Amino acid sequence: MLFKKKNKKSDNAVPLRGEGKTVRVLSVCGSGTVSSTMIAVKMQEKFEELGYGFQATEVNPGGVKTALMSGDYDFIAYTSPVEEEVNIPKINAVNFMTGFAEEEFMEEALRVLDELGK
Repeated sequence: MLFKKKNKKSDNAVPLRGEGKTVRVLSVCGSGTVSSTMIAVKMQEKFEELGYGFQATEVNPGGVKTALMSGDYDFIAYTSPVEEEVNIPKINAVNFMTGFAEEEFMEEALRVLDELGK
Protein backbone atom coordinates (compact mmCIF):
# COMPACT_ATOMS: atom_id res chain seq x y z
CA MET A 1 0.00 0.00 0.00
CA LEU A 2 1.38 3.42 -0.93
CA PHE A 3 0.48 6.60 0.92
CA LYS A 4 0.88 9.81 -0.99
CA LYS A 5 -0.61 13.09 0.13
CA LYS A 6 0.13 16.62 -0.94
CA ASN A 7 0.99 19.23 1.64
CA LYS A 8 -1.57 21.88 2.39
CA LYS A 9 -0.42 25.46 1.93
CA SER A 10 -0.57 27.60 5.04
CA ASP A 11 -0.61 31.33 5.52
CA ASN A 12 2.66 31.26 7.49
CA ALA A 13 5.39 33.42 6.01
CA VAL A 14 8.06 31.27 7.67
CA PRO A 15 9.03 28.33 5.46
CA LEU A 16 8.73 24.91 7.05
CA ARG A 17 11.75 22.67 7.37
CA GLY A 18 10.55 20.16 4.78
CA GLU A 19 8.93 22.52 2.31
CA GLY A 20 9.40 21.16 -1.21
CA LYS A 21 10.94 17.92 0.04
CA THR A 22 9.49 14.43 0.25
CA VAL A 23 10.23 11.73 2.81
CA ARG A 24 10.13 8.19 1.40
CA VAL A 25 9.88 5.42 3.99
CA LEU A 26 9.75 1.65 3.84
CA SER A 27 7.48 0.66 6.74
CA VAL A 28 7.98 -2.92 7.97
CA CYS A 29 5.93 -5.13 10.30
CA GLY A 30 5.36 -8.85 10.69
CA SER A 31 2.46 -9.08 8.25
CA GLY A 32 3.19 -5.99 6.18
CA THR A 33 -0.29 -4.68 6.90
CA VAL A 34 -1.49 -3.49 10.29
CA SER A 35 1.43 -2.09 12.31
CA SER A 36 3.28 -0.86 9.24
CA THR A 37 0.19 1.06 8.16
CA MET A 38 -0.26 2.49 11.66
CA ILE A 39 3.28 3.83 11.77
CA ALA A 40 3.05 5.09 8.17
CA VAL A 41 -0.07 7.12 9.00
CA LYS A 42 1.51 8.47 12.17
CA MET A 43 4.75 9.37 10.36
CA GLN A 44 2.76 11.06 7.61
CA GLU A 45 1.09 13.33 10.19
CA LYS A 46 4.38 14.22 11.87
CA PHE A 47 6.32 14.89 8.67
CA GLU A 48 3.52 16.90 7.09
CA GLU A 49 3.47 19.13 10.18
CA LEU A 50 7.08 19.94 9.26
CA GLY A 51 6.13 20.69 5.66
CA TYR A 52 7.37 17.47 4.05
CA GLY A 53 5.56 15.49 1.42
CA PHE A 54 5.33 11.87 2.51
CA GLN A 55 5.31 8.48 0.83
CA ALA A 56 5.40 5.09 2.51
CA THR A 57 5.31 1.53 1.31
CA GLU A 58 4.29 -1.18 3.77
CA VAL A 59 5.88 -4.64 3.63
CA ASN A 60 6.72 -7.61 5.83
CA PRO A 61 10.39 -8.42 6.54
CA GLY A 62 10.49 -10.87 3.62
CA GLY A 63 9.50 -8.10 1.21
CA VAL A 64 12.25 -5.64 2.15
CA LYS A 65 14.80 -6.64 -0.50
CA THR A 66 12.22 -6.58 -3.30
CA ALA A 67 10.86 -3.22 -2.19
CA LEU A 68 14.37 -1.75 -2.04
CA MET A 69 15.08 -2.96 -5.58
CA SER A 70 11.94 -1.33 -6.93
CA GLY A 71 11.89 1.89 -4.91
CA ASP A 72 14.03 4.69 -3.53
CA TYR A 73 13.62 5.12 0.23
CA ASP A 74 15.24 7.41 2.80
CA PHE A 75 15.01 4.92 5.66
CA ILE A 76 13.25 1.84 6.99
CA ALA A 77 10.87 2.19 9.96
CA TYR A 78 10.22 -1.23 11.49
CA THR A 79 8.22 -2.96 14.19
CA SER A 80 9.51 -6.43 13.22
CA PRO A 81 13.26 -7.03 12.89
CA VAL A 82 14.84 -6.56 9.49
CA GLU A 83 17.70 -9.06 9.58
CA GLU A 84 18.96 -8.46 6.06
CA GLU A 85 21.85 -6.12 5.37
CA VAL A 86 20.54 -3.02 3.62
CA ASN A 87 22.13 0.20 2.39
CA ILE A 88 19.75 2.57 4.14
CA PRO A 89 19.22 3.36 7.83
CA LYS A 90 16.83 1.24 9.87
CA ILE A 91 14.90 2.88 12.71
CA ASN A 92 12.98 0.91 15.33
CA ALA A 93 9.40 2.28 15.35
CA VAL A 94 7.81 0.15 18.10
CA ASN A 95 7.86 2.92 20.70
CA PHE A 96 6.85 5.50 18.08
CA MET A 97 3.79 3.42 17.27
CA THR A 98 2.81 3.04 20.93
CA GLY A 99 3.44 6.72 21.69
CA PHE A 100 6.17 6.18 24.29
CA ALA A 101 9.10 7.61 22.33
CA GLU A 102 7.72 9.69 19.49
CA GLU A 103 10.26 12.48 19.98
CA GLU A 104 13.22 10.11 19.97
CA PHE A 105 11.99 8.43 16.79
CA MET A 106 11.47 11.77 15.06
CA GLU A 107 14.89 13.03 16.19
CA GLU A 108 16.54 9.97 14.68
CA ALA A 109 14.50 10.24 11.46
CA LEU A 110 15.33 13.95 11.12
CA ARG A 111 19.01 13.20 11.70
CA VAL A 112 18.86 10.73 8.81
CA LEU A 113 17.12 13.31 6.64
CA ASP A 114 19.78 15.90 7.57
CA GLU A 115 22.47 13.49 6.39
CA LEU A 116 20.55 13.14 3.10
CA GLY A 117 20.23 16.92 2.73
CA LYS A 118 16.47 16.93 3.26
